[in-house]
Amino acid sequence: MSEQNQFDWVDFYKELSGKLLQYKDNREELIEKVRKIYEITGINLPTLEKDNQIVDIDPFTFFGLFNKKLTDANRLSILKAIAELFDVKAPVPTAFDSIPVLNPQNVTFYYFIPDRGDNDIQDLWELFDTALAYAKDPLPDTIAKVSKYFDLCINKKGNGNSKITMGLYWIAPNALLNLDQRNTWYIYESGKIPEELVKTLPEIEAKIPSDKYFDIVEKLRAYLQSDASQLKDFKELSFEAWKYSEQVNQEQAAAKKVEAQRENKGAAIADEGVETVHYWIYAPGDGAMYWDEFYSAGIMGIGWDDIGDLSAYNTKSEMRQAMQEKIDPSRSFKNDAHATWQFVNEMKPGDIIFAKKGMHQVIGRGVVGSDYEFDPQRDHYKNIRQVKWTHKGEWQHPGQAVMKTLTDITAYTDYVEKLNSLFESEIEDDIEEPVEIDLKPYDADMFLEEVYMDKTKYDTLVALVEKKKNVILQGAPGVGKTFAAKRLAYSIMGVKDPSRVMMVQFHQSYSYEDFIMGFRPTQEGGFELKHGAFYDFCKSAEVDSEDTPYFFIIDEINRGNLSKIFGELFMLIESDKRGIELKLLYADEKFSVPKNVYIIGMMNTADRSLAMMDYALRRRFAFFDMEPGFNTKGFRQYQEALQSEKFNKLIDRVEALNADIASDDSLGEGFCIGHSYFCELKETSDQTLSGIVEFELAPLLKEYWFDEPAKAKTWIEDLRSAIK
Repeated sequence: MSEQNQFDWVDFYKELSGKLLQYKDNREELIEKVRKIYEITGINLPTLEKDNQIVDIDPFTFFGLFNKKLTDANRLSILKAIAELFDVKAPVPTAFDSIPVLNPQNVTFYYFIPDRGDNDIQDLWELFDTALAYAKDPLPDTIAKVSKYFDLCINKKGNGNSKITMGLYWIAPNALLNLDQRNTWYIYESGKIPEELVKTLPEIEAKIPSDKYFDIVEKLRAYLQSDASQLKDFKELSFEAWKYSEQVNQEQAAAKKVEAQRENKGAAIADEGVETVHYWIYAPGDGAMYWDEFYSAGIMGIGWDDIGDLSAYNTKSEMRQAMQEKIDPSRSFKNDAHATWQFVNEMKPGDIIFAKKGMHQVIGRGVVGSDYEFDPQRDHYKNIRQVKWTHKGEWQHPGQAVMKTLTDITAYTDYVEKLNSLFESEIEDDIEEPVEIDLKPYDADMFLEEVYMDKTKYDTLVALVEKKKNVILQGAPGVGKTFAAKRLAYSIMGVKDPSRVMMVQFHQSYSYEDFIMGFRPTQEGGFELKHGAFYDFCKSAEVDSEDTPYFFIIDEINRGNLSKIFGELFMLIESDKRGIELKLLYADEKFSVPKNVYIIGMMNTADRSLAMMDYALRRRFAFFDMEPGFNTKGFRQYQEALQSEKFNKLIDRVEALNADIASDDSLGEGFCIGHSYFCELKETSDQTLSGIVEFELAPLLKEYWFDEPAKAKTWIEDLRSAIK
């Protein structure tokens, strides 16, 4: 990309700044044009004031409308509407390299009424005006004027280095430097700027004074214009900072993944990145003292600033030890370390947050919009996540809330349902701009990298799912049924969207009441009608497009009484019966299974205690055999990477064992040993391999050949000999 195209936003932004300045004393008309922008584009107007009763607006917030995390299509749509309404002649930009952006939930440079000061927005206009004057003519007089308003604005509640300097860079990228976290890191810590120059720069403060800011600006400008620098200006510096930090982040992420696998961190590493939505109850400070601040800033924060960046700790124990060393060695900090670990490592974008005050009041609801962030520029609660707060008010908490700051309440489904019911009607009517969660793409190639299956079988499986809509993955333990199920769903969806995937496990006590609906006892001694998991899931899918697939995954599907669980829905799940309505057993309501709902069941073929599946179910599902993946390309690459002779010998003997199992009339291919027993190994020591043989394979073989103990013993000894 040529330099002209790479930074083609500069001319458009410059002309727009001049047009915008004309509204300094005519802000009512500017507000009307802002509303008009969103009418033209059809995009929801972001929240710019409480209940969006906008009475004033500043120019930096206006720029934030399109300099936030948006899809390229939405950004271009907004810019085209602006060009039309403000008669901007410069071409609408097509590339946005080196432009720093705001979080979508934090686009205003002011606090909402009644929390903002009388002059807050006027001071931002003066900063905008004087900054443009400085960009044209950086004389002492203009520096003095812009410095005055720089200091006023950066010290206002909710603003800081990142936000104010970001706004200045948008309007004058050749004259004013953006000091967001990425650029600050690049300048001070990356090693890309000469150390002798860095030593002369002022230290970065949470709210840097104007004299120090302009000292940094002048010294870096002089360096960039010298022969010593390969970068020519602030735009190239900002772009290079972004590019290099992305490279470093990728390298660190890869290193962490390798280290995590080596140390076998986490109990569910095989399902990394495929978690469903979790629900959390959260206290925004003691007595909810920071609630107003967090709501306005679009964040949630957790304390423990004394131990610094929480992502630096590799284990929960390290966090706990740091708390004891730096705060109070006499305290346990067991619960505190657990909460902070969850905040950093277990909470995910898309999770739902219920904010509480004390133990009897709910004060808000929100959706997590980012990964964990450490913001050293904040005065307090520097450990944060971005949140789209959807509701603010006062609601009676059902019962008594826990006292902890942060608690994962996902497992308490009745409790979650009661909290959701507080907002149910408001959630349905909520027309605010939805939070933009950065969903990761996932395709067939990614599936085949993780799931040891060949491409032909994968294509066959996808075709079965799309045609039949109901598929059961069947196979012996260890063939990767559970591991593959969610990944199969994501590969068909094309993105890792946990909100469109739900997993349940059937068992002998699972019932229609759990699955569809039924009456449940209440604390008051009566009964109330409760919706089941499948009912709620279908209702969620129903309001979405028919082209948007939803996946309901059932583990151990053959362990439940299927006729009892599905009830009248047994007919409705058939692919050609989707959309047909039947009256439900417990409600005066007609119900149908949407066309965009797909069911994936999992069945263990090696469980002799299970009865044969009834014909009615077999007619409605396609059955796909999951086989051991020892001969797949993916497993062979994994095996080669381990470089272990004993591991290779053990796999050879397991493949021979599988041939014997497959030819055994009392067993068959459905009992073969799966590859999952040997995956995700942190190392292949004698102890590790021996543990697999003695505690996983040996008991299984004894069960397989319970009536031929000599044969089981022979094969167990054969496996043992492979790793001696």
